[in-house]
Amino acid sequence: MATIEECRAALEQLSDNMATAEGRTRAAAMDRSLTCRVKDLDVTFTGRLHDGRIEVQNVVNGLPPERAQIRLTMTSDDLVALVDGRLNFARAWGSGRIGLEAGMRDLLRLRSLL
Repeated sequence: MATIEECRAALEQLSDNMATAEGRTRAAAMDRSLTCRVKDLDVTFTGRLHDGRIEVQNVVNGLPPERAQIRLTMTSDDLVALVDGRLNFARAWGSGRIGLEAGMRDLLRLRSLL
């Protein structure tokens, strides 16, 4: 199980990866609230997806107080594996290993980044 600090570092790396992704120009215009729930640590990172980057603003125990426009859910090890390239996002999402909830337009924009 990864630590909270390792998960925060993985989110920062994911943000860097998204900033250099091919579809960045489509997502750069997005300004959405975002949460990443880490199930096994029972914490949620809250923040924004802005200018094609994830900006973590807070870490809360349990569920976040407000529902974000984009919501990710996974285990700490899956978050680290996703960012390290050992876990394919599409397969993990399709199998239910990673949860992603967002509006249809946001999902279409995000698919080229994750």
